[in-house]
Amino acid sequence: MAKLTVNGEAIDYRIDPTTPLLWALRDQSNLTGTKYGCDDRSCGACTVIVDGQAVRSCAVPVGDLEGARVTTIEGLGANGHHPAQQAWLAEQATMCGFCEPGFIMAIAAAMDGGSGAITNQCACGALPRIKRVIARALAARPAEPGNSSQFSHGSSAGAQESRE
Repeated sequence: MAKLTVNGEAIDYRIDPTTPLLWALRDQSNLTGTKYGCDDRSCGACTVIVDGQAVRSCAVPVGDLEGARVTTIEGLGANGHHPAQQAWLAEQATMCGFCEPGFIMAIAAAMDGGSGAITNQCACGALPRIKRVIARALAARPAEPGNSSQFSHGSSAGAQESRE
């Protein structure tokens, strides 16, 4: 069992505490925007925000998150108005869309003061557009000392950059 706050709602997950957060969100809370991709932390499709940090939900047991505040793509911005969502739409970054929620969550966490490294991957070739999303979202972030130097994209999907 684990008590968490998910998208502003208190939830008491009465499941095996070793269950990955990904499956608690998808199977118990019906929050299917968080995607299952690789099961080894490499793709980032399952990225959510836990206590302000981007987290790969496939890799963290729900039992380790007692009392945590979790935000999924469904709870990110009212009607899609978070600046990361707006930047995604403005740059028309979607191709297949599978990596979209994870990237948006990683970008949102970085914008809101979380870790600046975005290591999510895109297998279909949208990475050039996604890099423009990151730049646009960064520009929309309120100015704070040191913000610009801590935001980077460390994706290993570089081979896809030549296709758009």
